Amino acid sequence: MKARLIFTAVAVLAFGAAIADDGVAWDSLTEQQQRVLGQFADNWDGLPLERQQRLATGADRWLNMNTDQRQQAQTRFKRWRDLSVDRRNQIRDRWEIYSSLPVDQQRRIRENFRRFRHDMSRDRQIELRDRWRNLTPAQRQRARDRMKDRKRPQPTTRD
Repeated sequence: MKARLIFTAVAVLAFGAAIADDGVAWDSLTEQQQRVLGQFADNWDGLPLERQQRLATGADRWLNMNTDQRQQAQTRFKRWRDLSVDRRNQIRDRWEIYSSLPVDQQRRIRENFRRFRHDMSRDRQIELRDRWRNLTPAQRQRARDRMKDRKRPQPTTRD
């Protein structure tokens, strides 16, 4: 029994050390990454390890973008920040559902979305938008309720 307790304690300590090693030391970042992430310098060590890793990866991506790609990224980020908290949470929830789907279903959804976005003529887009705008508030609510009631796949847990 005592041996099992000692083994468990050693395993927990080793696991904790392994997690600590996963962090990204500020000094291990390149000078360019540090410049991009400068606003986080003062509290870098206080950030969760996962966040440090995401930020370092994001800085790498940013540094490898050309001017147009950076402009597009800034536009997307501004659009994201302008969304309401509820809308951002809804998008996160849907991303979680999407991410939990099998790869073939994800591919099918992407293809359908591309086809919907790119194959629909501008006239058809305007027609659908105008039809929506001409609905009464009660008709719009019924349409929203019907969309909400559709069966959506639930996210699976990842163990």
